Amino acid sequence: MQLFFQKEIKGDNLVLDPDESKHLARVLRKHIGDLVYFTNGKGSLFTCKIQDNHPKKAVLQIVEEEFVPQDKHYIHLAIAPTKSPDRMEWMMEKITEIGVQEVTFIRSENSEKDQINYERIYKKTVNACKQSFQTWLPEVHEVRSFEEFIHDKNWINFQRFICFVDENIPLHLVQQAKPEQSYLVLVGPEGDFAPREIQEAVAQGFTPCSLGKNRLRTETAGLAVVHSLQLVNTLLAQQNAQS
Repeated sequence: MQLFFQKEIKGDNLVLDPDESKHLARVLRKHIGDLVYFTNGKGSLFTCKIQDNHPKKAVLQIVEEEFVPQDKHYIHLAIAPTKSPDRMEWMMEKITEIGVQEVTFIRSENSEKDQINYERIYKKTVNACKQSFQTWLPEVHEVRSFEEFIHDKNWINFQRFICFVDENIPLHLVQQAKPEQSYLVLVGPEGDFAPREIQEAVAQGFTPCSLGKNRLRTETAGLAVVHSLQLVNTLLAQQNAQS
């Protein structure tokens, strides 16, 4: 079962752009009358019937629309970009597949890069949503300074964590995160957060947490954060289903 993406879906019919039309007709070899699924990245799942499978301008009829609500938990990852853009793009693809709702790129004292190719990031997240059959596209923000970000009052009701390299941090993120919460997790650059940044974040209500005994690359830490938080909530869902 494939999922297609179209940002704007209105009315009863859907006209695809040349890329999606070619993928539908030439790659997947879909025929007139076949049913396919589309999302707008805002929670809607559309069941569509192919009316014209032209490889440059396919036309579909919307036969059903279903709204898929977001999870009870909400994951916001704030991470410093890596020097290599490929590594950030890889991370965005993988955390989208696992399930992340929001990503902000932050500029800290030890950051080596603070520029992001948002067009490429957008394409990666769209393709990851299609691959993992998800109807919610993550919200991605432009780079903000570390100081400005941690003082933002929008995070008051979030469970807030900061990940950094320190063997003395006793508890893993999995042990500290409560299920069905909104989470905000900070991940530093390749040179890690500066000591003063860690102190400032803790003063603003961020709890230090571990991601395991090994030293992780920035993009690996971002992936570990999202997977850990999804694990916390998956285990709760399984426990509720068995009770």
